[in-house]
Amino acid sequence: MKRFLAVDLGAESGRVMAGTVDAGGLTLEQLHRFTNTPVRLPTGLYWDTLRLWHEIQEGLAVAGRQKGWTVDGIGVDTWGVDFALLGADGALVDNPRHYRDARNNGMLERVFAVAPKERIYAETGLQFMQINTLFQVYALKLAGSAALRAARSLVFMPDLFAFFLSGVIRAEQTIASTSQFYNPMTGGWATGVLSALGIPAEILPEIVPAGARLGTLRDEVADASGLSPTTPVFATGGHDTASAVAAVPAERPFAESGWCYISSGTWSLMGVELEAPVINDRALELNFTNEIGVEGKVRLLKNIMGMWPLQECKRAWENMGRVYSYADLMEGAAAAAPFSAVIDPDAFLEPGHMPERIAAWALERGEAVPKDVGTFTRVILESLALRYRQVLESLEELTGRRIETIHILGGGSQNSLLNQMVADCTQRVVVAGPTEATAAGNVLAQAMGAGVVGGLSELRRVVRRSFPLETFTPRPVSAKADWDLAYDRFRKLQGAA
Repeated sequence: MKRFLAVDLGAESGRVMAGTVDAGGLTLEQLHRFTNTPVRLPTGLYWDTLRLWHEIQEGLAVAGRQKGWTVDGIGVDTWGVDFALLGADGALVDNPRHYRDARNNGMLERVFAVAPKERIYAETGLQFMQINTLFQVYALKLAGSAALRAARSLVFMPDLFAFFLSGVIRAEQTIASTSQFYNPMTGGWATGVLSALGIPAEILPEIVPAGARLGTLRDEVADASGLSPTTPVFATGGHDTASAVAAVPAERPFAESGWCYISSGTWSLMGVELEAPVINDRALELNFTNEIGVEGKVRLLKNIMGMWPLQECKRAWENMGRVYSYADLMEGAAAAAPFSAVIDPDAFLEPGHMPERIAAWALERGEAVPKDVGTFTRVILESLALRYRQVLESLEELTGRRIETIHILGGGSQNSLLNQMVADCTQRVVVAGPTEATAAGNVLAQAMGAGVVGGLSELRRVVRRSFPLETFTPRPVSAKADWDLAYDRFRKLQGAA
């Protein structure tokens, strides 16, 4: 039996999970859960990084001081693109910004004026979003940032906490590939793009693969947590989606059995797993991304605005004193009339006043304005399903292969209403689970690095025998006809008809 700790930081919450790997499979146990709440200051929107580090140490102490465990590894995964700047002494020279910070507005146009997007895509294969590290750092450069000038290392968020744990600075490959600093064809930094934009490549660390052993726990962390200072620290699948995709319970590779995944949470990341990147004019036109997964696989995917609009609506309603559980919202959505309105989920990136913004968007485009909580929820869920269908069609076009099965992973896999909508809308079989895909992938990538699990295929066998899965099949043809009509409306609203 081997035990690993997975530090899993999402955009809304974080956990420290324990994963026990033995002949029977993988068992997960939550040790500590905490909120991840950004902080708005006069200078912008920031992550509460020191609070997150405090909470991580609290979780480690549950394993060490409370339970007295010996641990075979610790690994950290987080959301993508965000980063910290460190000085020569390893200290933070500024608090890391949140990717939704308004400083990124307009940066795509500013970057393209210097380096055309065709050139950037040819070298990085990454979709263009203003949240990408490339645009965030260019915003710092244009602002004459003192922090950027003082920085000696740029580390992505999981690498920052791995440094706090081990004292070792590295860039784990899966998280590096979210930055638009990375070249998926060479496996190194995109030095041509960086040079064209005047971004100093020398502050970027050495790249290591998921599963690499970084070192051992720093003495002061070991003392505080009660864990042994010989506890290994691994660079797991540092991008939470990379860890989640590693835990897709597929029996065969995509080339043998067409399947795609949706890592469903605040964001939905939808894609396929390939052996090589797809970088061509059509992939650029469709704005698809080539990120790296565990064992060096390529994740050809699209970022979709997931459950974020609903999360923001829920927060807005709570601020008005109207508190609803997600179960309440799903019950209201199930009772609401179908297809009363259609929205584009990706039109709602920034936080704040979400119900009002959705209503204004719908009104401006001639769609019915939702009148109650249940209708708002249903409109968001149906529109997500329609967006998934659109991305599915693009994936099939880019790969030349029909996708038969959609694997929905993560917290969103528990949403039975949305899962059935996806099956009906796409006319594909949906397999939901595991819910804890990210933590499972994090633990098992560490286990690969420790030699406990032999590789990605074995990792997925462990997942299949360890977690329950639920299958959703498309309903009759009458439902398909309604979804087809809604899909036509959706595409027209996007100007894609």
